[in-house]
Amino acid sequence: MADNPRAQRLAKQIQTIVASAIEREIKDRRLELVTVTDARVTGDLHDATIYYTVRGVEIDDEPDYEQAAEALNRARGQIRKIVGDQLSVRFTPTISFERDTVPESSAHMEELLNRARARDEELARLRANATPAGDADPYKRSGEGE
Repeated sequence: MADNPRAQRLAKQIQTIVASAIEREIKDRRLELVTVTDARVTGDLHDATIYYTVRGVEIDDEPDYEQAAEALNRARGQIRKIVGDQLSVRFTPTISFERDTVPESSAHMEELLNRARARDEELARLRANATPAGDADPYKRSGEGE
């Protein structure tokens, strides 16, 4: 069964509203590095799940996921109020936040693919210099040795 188109439209609106609310209206320093990546709304339009990622300050810096989750949960009521004010629906969906693990998964997948490519190149180099273990042509031909 296909997803509800109205739920998809509402999810896109909620994603935009929440992202701008985190950026402009909610005054919490722990949310400065939070990026809203996706939003999903249930078919009955009563529950919305917001997916987010947290950037590190430096390139090698590990983001503080716990602080961001705590800040988002603390601001959940305020965010729901902002969403309700800007949406034109009878019932404002409840909001929950989940960390988006797709960037970490894709980075891990890229690492695995790079390892596989390196192993393939190594095998190709070994194969180029390889010689057969037995005869060069191990197959019997008709008419030979009869």
